[in-house]
Order: sequence, then structure tokens, then C-alpha cells
Amino acid sequence: MPADPRQRRAARHAQPVATPARQPRRKEPITVDRITDAALEVVATQGYDALTMRSVAAVLDTGPASLYAHVVNKADVDELVIGRLCTRLVLPEPDPATWREQIFDVCAQIRDQYLEYPGVSQAALAMFSTNLDVLRVNEGMLAILLAGGVEPRKAAWAIDALSLYVSAYALEISLVAQRRRQVEDDWVVGREELVSRFAALPADRFPQTRRYAAELTSGTGHERFDFTLGLIVDNLTRSP
Repeated sequence: MPADPRQRRAARHAQPVATPARQPRRKEPITVDRITDAALEVVATQGYDALTMRSVAAVLDTGPASLYAHVVNKADVDELVIGRLCTRLVLPEPDPATWREQIFDVCAQIRDQYLEYPGVSQAALAMFSTNLDVLRVNEGMLAILLAGGVEPRKAAWAIDALSLYVSAYALEISLVAQRRRQVEDDWVVGREELVSRFAALPADRFPQTRRYAAELTSGTGHERFDFTLGLIVDNLTRSP
């Protein structure tokens, strides 16, 4: 090879430089974590109804058959997704003095995770999971309630009731948001329109609905969520 830069330049122009053959890019191996990531991506961008083995495989640039070496079926993917969301929850050290606030906070964390992934709470509603990440949250909630003096069976049933309500609440919000995006569906009306419709009802048949139209449609943000949680939690330590 000529030592002088000019000679090296001339040599490059004299004959083409061989380009190394490009090696085919190796696909990243399919793993359970990658399947879970892909499933969450589908739900975040398209909603839970779009979550199928085929849609997950498409995100991973593979075929659905390749997923079955790592997961059993769609229900298995659902459990992995809910488990992943549970890993993001921060569980406090149970405190008898603040147990009520602690259980509210855990429920709010679950709610917010579900709302980030539209419709995903459907998976939680249909699941009795033994996933360790899900069980970690159940264990934490049980410990909080027991620290608050709630009788064990009440605490166990309360966790079920709270989980059902949080899932249903998040699902309702997701469904309404989805329908608001569909311009042809005009059945989702605002509060003012709803109050107006209630006020126009026949007085002889709907006297209370007309009178309390404002109350029936009241509540901003998560006020109703907090109200319902309070109804459940505040009754746990009361004697029959």
C-alpha cells in the first residue's frame, strides 16, 4: 500500500475497493419478556380488543406459531400483561395509623396503570391468577387491611370487591373514551346535555330524576372512584 496520502487516494480511484459482504441481521430471540412488551405495545396503541397472538407476533416480526414455544395461549399473555403492570406498583409498609390511605393509594395505582392501557382491565376481570407479581399485590393489600384491624375473611373478600370495582371503573372510562373517538357514535353526551335531557323528562313519571339531575350527573375527575372506595373501606371495621 503506498505510504503517501496522494498515492493512497490514487490507488483507491484506480480500482474499486471490495466491500465486505453484509451479514444478515440476526433477529433478537423471542422471550417471555419480549412477548409481554409487545402485548403492552399493542394495547397502548390499539386497545385491548386488538390484542391477539397474531398482533403480538406482528410487533415481534414473527409468526404466531413461534410464540407458542414460550406462552401457552392468549390467556397466558393476559396474565403476563397484568403481572407486568403489577410490578410497577409501589406497596407501602403496612401502617395501622394510615391503612385507609394506603389501600386507597394502591387502588389508585392499579387504576392508573389500567387507564394507561385502554381496556386491559378486561383481562384482570376474567382472571384468578397465581402469577407471583399479581400475588405480591394481593399480599400487600391483605397486609394493609389486616394492619387496619380488618377481620381476615372480610379483608379477603374486600380485596376481591376492590379489585372488581377498580377494573370495572377503568374499563368504563376506556370504553367511553373509545366511543368518543368514533364520530358516528353520538350517544356519548356531555354533562350539560344530560342534565337538559333529564330536566325534560315527564314530571309525573320521573319527578326525582328531574329534581336531582345535577346530583345524578355530578362528579369530576376521580371523585366517584374515591367515593365508592370509601363506601367499601369505611365499612370494613364496623361491627354488624
